[in-house]
Amino acid sequence: MADALRAYGWIVTMWIRSTMVYRASFLMLTAGQFVVTALDFVAIFIMFAHTRELGGFTLPEVAFLYGTSSFALGVADLLIGSTERLGRRIRMGSLDVMLVRPVPAFIQVAGDEFALRRLGRITQATVVLVWSLFALDLDWTWDRVLLMPVMLLSGSVIFGAIFVLGASFQFAASDAAEVTNAFTYGGTFLTQYPPTIFAKELVRAATFVIPLAFVNWMPALHILGHADPLGLPKAFQFGSPVAALAIALVAALAWRAGIRSYRSTGS
Repeated sequence: MADALRAYGWIVTMWIRSTMVYRASFLMLTAGQFVVTALDFVAIFIMFAHTRELGGFTLPEVAFLYGTSSFALGVADLLIGSTERLGRRIRMGSLDVMLVRPVPAFIQVAGDEFALRRLGRITQATVVLVWSLFALDLDWTWDRVLLMPVMLLSGSVIFGAIFVLGASFQFAASDAAEVTNAFTYGGTFLTQYPPTIFAKELVRAATFVIPLAFVNWMPALHILGHADPLGLPKAFQFGSPVAALAIALVAALAWRAGIRSYRSTGS
């Protein structure tokens, strides 16, 4: 594991050095991503120009959901978002080259074409999240304080696992990157809004099928003091680490199965 992480660090460092050769380009791309992702929150802000609450949540509370969800996706996208391009590598045959190198294929796929510009999304989400924390009138008890980093870390792991599951699926369907996007970028769009505005069937699916609810919905219900729309036991609001571990194990098994079933492009 230590050797794999060290190799990942080398690959990432190489791409960062390559990026910094054109610093002006890097700054413009990062700023561009900051602005583009900020438009999502502008849409939310416009909604609250016409209403005081959305599903029982105020603007600072929705900003809290937006910030935590976008931050978690941003971290996962920065660290292993390159895995979504696995289908292209399979079609081009470049994955074969990675398989003969003395470094785990997953490490190479995750670190290859590391895009530091993705910090724009993380920075924008952090700005919104910090603003929401100042705007919220909360009693910051020890459990709420502890739940914040746990939620952000678990959410990042959940989104990261979904990236890996999508990549693993591409061993069978090599042109299926959009399927992954439906659950990653689509998942963050879903969790940016209160669970109370969605049908209970959708919230149940996001809780028990693909655990997107544990990215921020469940822990946020406790932090913000809202009732669970599904009426689940209180323990579910502290279950993000368990959900993250479970889906990470499933993703690891799926990746291993994909690698073992891979038979090259045949070209």
